[in-house]
Formats: sequence, C-alpha cells, structure tokens
Amino acid sequence: MPSNRNTQPHFVAALDDTPVAAVDRLDETEKARSTWADAWESLRGKPSFWISSVLILLIVIVALFPGIFTQVPPDQNCLLANSNKGPEEGHLLGFTRQGCDVYSRMIHGTQASVTVGLLATVIVTLFGVVVGALAGYYGGVFDAIVSRIGDIFFAVPTVLGAIVLMSVLPDRTPVTIALVLSIFAWPQIARIMRGSVLSARNSDYVTASIALGVSKFRILVRHVVPNAIAPVIVIATVSLGTFIVAEATLSFLGIGLPPQIMSWGNDINSAQTSIRTNPQVLIYPAIALSMTVLAFLMLGDAVRDALDPESRARR
Repeated sequence: MPSNRNTQPHFVAALDDTPVAAVDRLDETEKARSTWADAWESLRGKPSFWISSVLILLIVIVALFPGIFTQVPPDQNCLLANSNKGPEEGHLLGFTRQGCDVYSRMIHGTQASVTVGLLATVIVTLFGVVVGALAGYYGGVFDAIVSRIGDIFFAVPTVLGAIVLMSVLPDRTPVTIALVLSIFAWPQIARIMRGSVLSARNSDYVTASIALGVSKFRILVRHVVPNAIAPVIVIATVSLGTFIVAEATLSFLGIGLPPQIMSWGNDINSAQTSIRTNPQVLIYPAIALSMTVLAFLMLGDAVRDALDPESRARR
C-alpha cells in the first residue's frame, strides 16, 4: 500500500495558503502577457505614439521652464513704438499691438493653458473613476442616483455650462476654470467607468475571488478597477486637449483667465483687432494651441488602438 507521506506536506502547504494570497499568485502568473504588456508592445511600434510623446514632453518642459526658451520678459518692455512691428533680432515673431514680444508671450502662455487642462483632467478622472466604479460594482440605489445626476450634467454642454458659471464668478484663476469645467465633464468618465466595471465584475476572476472569501471592496480595488480602467485612460488623454481648447474658448470670449494672466486664449482674443494688419499675432498662439491639442489627440488614438482587444486580435 503506497504511503501518503510524500503528499502530506503539499496538502498542508495548500491549507496554509490564504485565499487572498492564492488570488494574488494567480494574478502574478498572468502579468507576463497582461493587457498592459500587450499595449506597450503595440505602442512601441507606432510612430504616432513617439511623435505625440515627444511633442507633449516638449510642451510640459516649456510650461515648467519657460525661461529656457526665452529671456525676454513677456509683460515688460512693451513699447508702443514697437506696435505691430515684424520680426527682428531678438524678437523672432514680431510684436503685438501693445508692443509686446509675441514669441515670449506664446512661450509663457503655455503654463496657464496646460495647467487648466491638466488640473481639469486629474479632477474629472479621479472623481469619475471613483463614482463610476462604486456605482457599477455595487449598483442599487447609489447607482440609480449617480446615473440620474450624471444625466442632468451630461445634458449641459461643458463649454456652455462653463460660460454661465464663469460669468457670475468673481475669481477667475486656472484652478477656478478647472473646477468649473470638471463640474460638467465628470459624467462622461463616470459613465465609461461604470460600463467597464459592469462588464468586468462578471468575469471568472471575480467569481473565483468571491468563492475564496475576498471582500467586495478588495475585489473592486485589486482586480476590477485595474482591468476596467483602460477605456478611461484613453478618454482622459483626449480630454486633456479638449480642456485646453475649452480654456482658450473661455478666455477668447473674455470670461476665462483675466488679461494679466498670459494664455493662448487671451492672446488670440487680443489679436482680433490686428488680424488684418498683423495676422501673425493671432497665427502663432493659434498654432501652439492646435499643436498641443493635436499631440494629445494623437496620443489618445494610439493608446486606444493599443488597448482595443479587437485591434490586437487583427494584428
């Protein structure tokens, strides 16, 4: 009769494993070819990803360290004698109607525009992910309330709602504009996250975790959210460019950032009167705005294609 002596230690070791450790080990074995690994493999071969990444990196460096790219103070040495003058030595893009350096204002205006876009994206993404994940996973009354509130805000266009609020707010700073844009933009992220969580919560790994006794909240944080957040990343990347355009729109209409804060929207607004006699005053900040938005749209498209299972299957 064969002895059970050799198999007993393995049985005891199996009993010693906790349910959470078993699930975590199962996750670790899947990391070799996870969704993120496949996405990175796809992104590395896309020229659009590298082009957009380089552009975004350059934009961030300009926003953080504008002094590297220009030594001319943007709000000083504005002489009316230089009004609408063309390019000259030390002033590559000429002067505005007030005699200010166009290139210096364009470089320093990057900071405010990017700050608004980045803050709004972070606020909307964090709030939308939390609310959408809780609503999608737990459902019930909370899900119904969040869905109805989201429908109300979703029915109001973001820019239109921001115009109404900004027209009555006395304080117009980058933080204020980011918060106002976030009020009307969060339902999109919340809806996408909710739908993604609804699909992920019926997966086999969730069923296995429940059978092993893992708490619902731990399942949501450790397993559901990481597997459901891919569509949110795509939308958040594209939304950053959208928020930058929204800030420029508000500033162009005169209800965004005040004139003393340099931004591309303010420069485009002030260039309206000189568009016929000095069009470069409007063209250059418009090009900077367009290139920034294009970079984030290109990155969003590349990430979307990399995270799309059907796209990976076709490859």
